[in-house]
Parts: sequence; structure tokens; C-alpha cells
Amino acid sequence: MQICLMDETGATDGALSVLAARWGLEHDEDNPMALVLTPQHLELRKRDEPKLGGIFVDFVGGAMAHRRKFGGGRGEAVAKAVGIKGDYLPDVVDATAGLGRDAFVLASVGCRVRMLERNPVVAALLDDGLTRGYADADIGGWLQERLQLIHASSLTALTDITPRPQVVYLDPMFPHRQKSALVKKEMRVFQSLVGPDLDADGLLEPARQLATKRVVVKRPDYAPPLADVATPNAIVTKGHRFDIYPGTPE
Repeated sequence: MQICLMDETGATDGALSVLAARWGLEHDEDNPMALVLTPQHLELRKRDEPKLGGIFVDFVGGAMAHRRKFGGGRGEAVAKAVGIKGDYLPDVVDATAGLGRDAFVLASVGCRVRMLERNPVVAALLDDGLTRGYADADIGGWLQERLQLIHASSLTALTDITPRPQVVYLDPMFPHRQKSALVKKEMRVFQSLVGPDLDADGLLEPARQLATKRVVVKRPDYAPPLADVATPNAIVTKGHRFDIYPGTPE
């Protein structure tokens, strides 16, 4: 995959070349999307809209830390949707990991989560966030146990995953209608890189074959059900639906 690769660390240790080789990235000086190594982290920038700033994965500080400390925890809609109750903490495959937010929420309340991400740039951002998270004195211990990344396409990988999870979680990219500041900033950068998940409908059936208990699909409230397969079971929040489908028992 081609992207502009930039190193702002001031180091001459070849870290950028190692990164490019690992994730199969080629430097393209004219690409409007840039993957930038800064002294703090790896970030994605849209060079033709610099005001949007950089996007990076941070499990330790910022919004994710705030959500972990002050969010709803088990009361969060995503936790309810995957079926967390009492001592039951399902094993989850997040087949459309993105920036890892929902996966992190589930891991922080005790689930083991395997994140699948097919885009190499997004996978590199996730890996960078995980590396910093694993090294953190506060959360590193449980994060290493509960949250891991698999760089693969869910369309093919869902048939090969072992052991089978109890839950498969899907949150495919869907064109956003609303104009909130966060959607503007993050989604504009993200969708410029990834685009909508036009093949997402093909995920529902393999996800249902893989999950032993349920498949959870997060949708904007205005979006039709995935693959046009309606389900009576859903958890509805302001702006979103978590559609719940039965899996395939072992």
C-alpha cells in the first residue's frame, strides 16, 4: 500500500524503514495521506487538510482513559450487547477493529478480545497504541492478557480463527450523515484512507458461523441492517443500534 511516510523523531535509527517493511507500505511523496512517526507516537494525517490534526491510538491517556475511569463500564451499550452479565465475560473477536475503542472498552471490563484489522496503516496505528499500552504500569498487565491484534481481512480470516469466540463484534464503516465535530475530523481522515466497507455484507454469515453465542453489529440509527438481515433483538442508544444475531453453538 502506498502512503507518504514521514519521520519527525530526529532519530536516524531507520525505524520508519522497519515499519514500512513490516506492514508492506511504500513511500509515496505525493500521497495526501501521511503516516508520521513522532517522538510520542505513530499518527495518520491528511496533508491537504492539516487543521484536522493527526489520528493515533492511545489506550493510556486521553478519551480512552477517561472512558475507562468514568464511563459506564459494564453499563456501556457495547458491554450489554455482547452479553456481559455477572461472571460471564465472553471471548470476543472484533472483526472490524478500526481504532480499537469498543475492543478496549470490552477488554477493560474483563473480556478477552482479538482485534482483526485488514488495512495495514490502521493495523500499524493499533499496533503502536498496543505497544505503548502494554508498557504502561497502570494498564499494561491486563491489556497484554486481554487485547491482541491480528492483521488480516475478516472476510477470509473469520473461517480460520481458533479457538472459536463466543461473540463476534462488527462495526463496519458506514457513510456518516451527522456533522458533529468528531465525525468531521476523525471520519474525514479515516474515510479518506479506508473508504466505506462496501463488502461488509459478506461478514455477517461467516461471523455467525464462527461465534458460538452471538454476533453483534453496530449500526448508525439510520442505516439498514447488515446484509439486509433484520433481527428483532437490538440494543438502541442515541444515534446507534446494536443488532444481535444468534451464532452457531459448538
